[in-house]
Amino acid sequence: MSGLLRAGAVLALLAGLGCADGRVPLTVYSPHGRDLLLLMEKSFEARHPRIDVRWLDMGSQDVYDRVRSEAVNPQADVWYGGPRAIFARGAADGLLAPYRPAWAGAVPPESRGAQDLYFGAYRTAPVLAFNSAAVPAAAAPRDWDDLLDPRWKGKLLIRDPLASGTMRTLFAMVLARSVAETGSTDRGFAWLRRLDAQTKEYLQNPALLMQKLDRREGLITVWELTDMLWQKQRGAPLDYRFPASGTPVIDDSIGLVKGAPHPAEARLFIDFVGSVEGQLLAARDAFRLPARSDLPAERLPAWAQQVLRSMVPARLDWRLVEGHEQEWMIAWDRSVRGHGGAAAAAPGRR
Repeated sequence: MSGLLRAGAVLALLAGLGCADGRVPLTVYSPHGRDLLLLMEKSFEARHPRIDVRWLDMGSQDVYDRVRSEAVNPQADVWYGGPRAIFARGAADGLLAPYRPAWAGAVPPESRGAQDLYFGAYRTAPVLAFNSAAVPAAAAPRDWDDLLDPRWKGKLLIRDPLASGTMRTLFAMVLARSVAETGSTDRGFAWLRRLDAQTKEYLQNPALLMQKLDRREGLITVWELTDMLWQKQRGAPLDYRFPASGTPVIDDSIGLVKGAPHPAEARLFIDFVGSVEGQLLAARDAFRLPARSDLPAERLPAWAQQVLRSMVPARLDWRLVEGHEQEWMIAWDRSVRGHGGAAAAAPGRR
């Protein structure tokens, strides 16, 4: 049995048995990583001492797959984190229950799922990242097309998009733009084939991606803003920049799992995550950019104010992305992954 399955089995068993100290177990599935999950666990439990938060950290796609596989007998209470496109699939599959938190009106209408099934909690975006000890800032990629420069061939590392909501969103942006500009995904897939030809390796988890970039096993990548801010704080020789033509700003969402074993406690947790207190806590201590639009910029930490000044949101048809992302990724896996070499010499850019 894999480590993830063992952890899930233990978590499910503990949830079924309850807590020895009489607290109510609250199970959270999330791609947010240990730092934010521990922060929210401890902060929430301090305000609700009768609840014991138990979380399982995995990729965005893995959360969807797990919630879907458990739909007949749900084990999770809260689905905490992931792009709205994945949440939209979860909603269409009947995996989420409606709940309108007290803070729902504080996020923009486009950050709210239909029928109150999910809401944006944070905003994040893919950025162009590089090993700053090996690549001077002046030479680093400035926009998406720069990733296709021949000098980066074999030096590009990519997080496997089948498991990563961040990379799925980026690839979907490329394809949605192709549809908007030409009426077809052909040009977008041609661009992704050229990107594949540049790619040294697709990595299965973010930790390995950062480790290889740190060790110069690759020099550039595309990755998620929050993780890059953590890496810089920890002193890693890594830096990033926002692409000049715009980046798809992701509504990092949260929702109540349908059939949750502890729905009342789950609603309390969702309320806390999107509260002013919870949003400012995550911004200050975990590099999360609040989805709430009612927070004055001066209340945000310096890093968040800088991001708001520098980030250029890409214009994107999110309904198109939500409706086609899954089929596009299946097509990418079948016809693009490992097939980019033939397209490496193709002229033109997206």
